[in-house]
Amino acid sequence: MPAYLQYPEWISPVIIPGLPFHWYGVMYLVAFGITYVLFRFQVKRESLEISDDDIVNIFFWTILGLLLGARLFAALVYDPTGYYLQKPWKIFWPFDEQMNLVGLQGMSYHGGLIGAVIGGFTYCRIKKFNFLRITDLVVAGIPLGYTFGRLGNFINGELWGRVTTSPIGMIFPNAPAYSTRHEWVQRVADQVGISYESGELIQLPRHPSQLYEAFFEGIVLWLVLWCVFRPRKKYNGWILGTYLIGYGLVRFIIEYFREPDIGIGYPIQLAAESYPQALFVSPLNFTTGQILCFIMIVGGALLLWVQKRRSSRT
Repeated sequence: MPAYLQYPEWISPVIIPGLPFHWYGVMYLVAFGITYVLFRFQVKRESLEISDDDIVNIFFWTILGLLLGARLFAALVYDPTGYYLQKPWKIFWPFDEQMNLVGLQGMSYHGGLIGAVIGGFTYCRIKKFNFLRITDLVVAGIPLGYTFGRLGNFINGELWGRVTTSPIGMIFPNAPAYSTRHEWVQRVADQVGISYESGELIQLPRHPSQLYEAFFEGIVLWLVLWCVFRPRKKYNGWILGTYLIGYGLVRFIIEYFREPDIGIGYPIQLAAESYPQALFVSPLNFTTGQILCFIMIVGGALLLWVQKRRSSRT
């Protein structure tokens, strides 16, 4: 009996064949909607003097910044070919070469985070709202919404993990195949029960890392923030700092299960590089995502330290 899972054949990224509506986009709308509802709930519960129009505007500018930052980061940081540097107008061009509507291909979480902070901060500054207080309310609900974003990645069959012999490993139809001429391919195939002919190209099971992220960066982190830290808030910035540390730590660990970005690999490589990158060799090789998560952790810790000192003086 095979010791792996097949990607469900009934899952399709397209909602209605022939129309440019995808589940990935719907999942983003669900994510924004959940975060909005949770934010509005907290505003009303704490009787903050924020009008309904301001609530909508805070979300509009935050989401606008998120989308711009996520796309710019994906195009400029995660594209090793320099294609978008040569053709910057393509960054926000939603059509392929045949003028088919394909949307924006590629979004970066860390870029989205930076863009959301800039957008939200700008609006709060104009309206003279306490940015950290508002942000605490927003980020308390973000992980639950984020869960649906990663489910969208899973439905798209993208962002798959590294090759694994774990029984929960899954064969993704869009993942690259490897030649059985390689000894390591034969070894993995034999372990999980994949039959093959010599020299044949076969796909191997991979960690469903999108589901790992949906669960740990989404549901688990949300429960921790919402049920543990939110009721014990000590000062403004408490939830934001905790979120930055919590997400950064969980994502840093899960990056070991994700395949590194093609063409980028390991910007910090302290051990022998694996071949191919889909294999895990050492925890001393760090991806771009891990570097950015480390910066998040440090930033969150600094924010908590600064805000704790300020609160002790008042």
